Amino acid sequence: MRPSGREFNALRQVSIETGFSHHAEGSALIRMGRTEVLCTASVEGRVPPFMRGQGEGWVTAEYGMLPRATHTRGEREAARGKQSGRTQEIQRLIGRSLRAVIDRKAMGEITVTMDCDVLNADGGTRCAAISGAYVAMVLAFRQLKAKNVIKSMPMLGQVAAVSCGIYQGHPVLDLDYAEDSAADADANFILTAAGGIVEIQATAEKSSFDEAAFNKLLGLARQGTAELFKAQKAALG
Repeated sequence: MRPSGREFNALRQVSIETGFSHHAEGSALIRMGRTEVLCTASVEGRVPPFMRGQGEGWVTAEYGMLPRATHTRGEREAARGKQSGRTQEIQRLIGRSLRAVIDRKAMGEITVTMDCDVLNADGGTRCAAISGAYVAMVLAFRQLKAKNVIKSMPMLGQVAAVSCGIYQGHPVLDLDYAEDSAADADANFILTAAGGIVEIQATAEKSSFDEAAFNKLLGLARQGTAELFKAQKAALG
């Protein structure tokens, strides 16, 4: 029995609310169970110096957690004067995941920065951030196209992410904190709607797992992201 009472192949309840941020070019508040992440897209009419003159755009991301997003207060990274290694890893992952489904030449020389802020954390925050950021990014591109800043939508596909793990010997989908903190193994799968793999992060926490177990996790991830793709489409209308 999972702590939440869910079936082994069940996602937590998912909702995506668009337009949450009044000023951003695109925004989405994604809820996956008790995990909530606000994703906002901001557009600049320039690219980083290393990309100037190439005729391509750039999509990047920043990630952070509110101090009381977790059980105990976490110090603001701004107060420490530097980001943790975990934060840097996650925001790079978000950026890579989004760029995997973008035609950057169709963007022109503009930058879209995704801010992913965790309001409440109960496991799977990086996955929720990727799935929500995709929606916010599409909304930003729609606004740019409506204003004739870009000629066509630069989307090459759809991307979403979900966690899976081995809990008490059983492969399960979409771990919450109670499962993640006690899992034998956990993994994050970033997949496209066309069936492509963008990235997989898999780690044995207590004991190693074999290829058969990994394939079961991948199968669960494909099932979970299929539901997330539907939720993204519904949010985008």
